[in-house]
Amino acid sequence: MRFPIPPKKVHRTRLEVKRSVFIASVAHTRLPEDAYAFIKDIRREFDDATHNCWAFVAGPPGDTRLIGLSDDGEPHGTAGKPMLNVLLHSDLGEITCVVTRYYGGTKLGTGGLARAYGQAVGDALDSMERSEYIPVIKVETTIEYHIQSQFKRLLTRFEIEVERETFSDHVNYLLTVPEEYLEEFEGHLSDLSLGKALLSKL
Repeated sequence: MRFPIPPKKVHRTRLEVKRSVFIASVAHTRLPEDAYAFIKDIRREFDDATHNCWAFVAGPPGDTRLIGLSDDGEPHGTAGKPMLNVLLHSDLGEITCVVTRYYGGTKLGTGGLARAYGQAVGDALDSMERSEYIPVIKVETTIEYHIQSQFKRLLTRFEIEVERETFSDHVNYLLTVPEEYLEEFEGHLSDLSLGKALLSKL
């Protein structure tokens, strides 16, 4: 299953509401432990902030099985929940956002806080570059020389990367295959090699 994810480097935006400053930091976090490590890093970076509120989705877009959120001292439901709602309704997966707030002296009220935290996340997602998550499987196979040209056309067709190519009596390949194409590629390879070339999953 392919889906958009944030790039590896941290993306950051700044929002000011009634002199309170909201700094949104977004990163690709594949697992919950990655999310917690990123949150810890941001808290350390902004250790003088009034609040470091956060939310994460550690799965495909909209997946609620592995999520987390925190108001970090803001009134209950005014920070983490609106942040998580924005993440869940985006088309992004494997994402964590920390919104750092520096209080500006004017209270925003619960509604104002929820809008500010939600907007901070939304602004960050709107301006962020995106990557694509593609699950892959590493496989080995051995082919005969006379089908090598046709075999390489299959690799291009199915977006397969060659990790290693070894020549002897035959040609041995270590390949990275997009999971979604594995079954179809295996069928074409069997037809091409008359059933001689098999895939061994690593």
